[in-house]
This record gives sequence, structure tokens and C-alpha cells, in this order.
Amino acid sequence: MLENYLVYLQLIDEKLNKFFTKQKPFIYCKKGCGLCCKNAQFPYSQIELEYLMIGVRQLDEEKKSIISKNINKLKQQKAEHQGKDFKYDCPFLINNECSVYNYRGIICRSFGLLNISAKGKIRVPFCCFQGLNYSNVMDDCGTKISEEKYRKLNVEEEPLAFNTSYEFLTDPDFATGFHFDFNEKKPLINWFIEEDNKEEIRHIISMKQAS
Repeated sequence: MLENYLVYLQLIDEKLNKFFTKQKPFIYCKKGCGLCCKNAQFPYSQIELEYLMIGVRQLDEEKKSIISKNINKLKQQKAEHQGKDFKYDCPFLINNECSVYNYRGIICRSFGLLNISAKGKIRVPFCCFQGLNYSNVMDDCGTKISEEKYRKLNVEEEPLAFNTSYEFLTDPDFATGFHFDFNEKKPLINWFIEEDNKEEIRHIISMKQAS
């Protein structure tokens, strides 16, 4: 199952890399930004989590301890939070860099592009409103592409939206075609709250904290 997921992931990465390359004039992503790793819910399927944990096991003890501390802090914060809209910084973010970058989830790989929602609406990455992706071509209201701003850039590529929403990329039909299952999906922190009985996860969140 995991081997088949990796074949699928390789295809997705190739497609996404092409999209990001085509949209380069409008993309401001860079190492150390970390904005997309903060104040969100980070949907994860079971197989994405399993792959993520492979990356975690390869980290040094210091980073594992930091992750453990982050997860336990988030668990406490979520327990005190009222409602279902709990947002948080990813516990795997260390010094504004992803500690498990090569093993990150699909939502992390696809974020940053204009994408088309399941209802056919174009969604703008939230970093646009902080002067980043597509901010150089978005109108002042943040509702549509400004043709005037685009023309001023004098670039060949147009700002385009792609079918790269999490819902689309984790459609069960994709999994069936590659002979694996995404299985259950839920916010990343919920896996660590609700699946403490799983040995690998329990090991990470119960590690002795670094002094």
C-alpha cells in the first residue's frame, strides 16, 4: 500500500513542480518562510500520516523532543478550545522550517497555487493577503486577478488556477487507480489526540522532554 502511495506521490510532485514553475512570476515561496505551516488545521489521511512518521523516525533525538513538546502543548490547547475550528502551528515546524519536508503531506505540497475548489470556485492562498503569492496580480479587494497589474509585469505566463485542492488530490478514485487507500482523513493534531494507542505515535508524544 505504501509503495503504491509513493508512486502516486511522485506523479503528484511532478505535476505540482510543473505548475509552480509555470506560475513562478507570482510565487514568493522560499525556505524559512513557514507561513503556510501556521494557523491552520492541516488535513491528513491515514496513509499520509504513516509516511510522515517514517520521516519522524529518521530525525535526531533533539528534533524528536521538540516535536514531542509541540504536540503535547497543542493537545492541551485543543482541550481548552471551544468549538471545532481549532487552528494551530504545525508541530513539525522547527525554526520556521519543516523538519520532515520530504515526507510532508499533500496539503503541504500543493499549497501556494491558485486552486479550484470542489464547487468550482477559485481559491487564493491566504499568504496572498500578506504580500506573498499572487499579491502582485490580485486586485485591491482580493477577489480577482487584476489585468492591469498582470500586464505591468510583462511576463509570458498567465496567473492560472489548477485542480490542486486537497479534496481533489485525495479523491478515492486516485487511490483506487494506484491500488492504495487514503482511508480516514482528519486534522493532523487529531491523529495525535485520538490515536495514542498506536505505538509509533505514542512513542513520539511521550518522549522525555529535552532539559
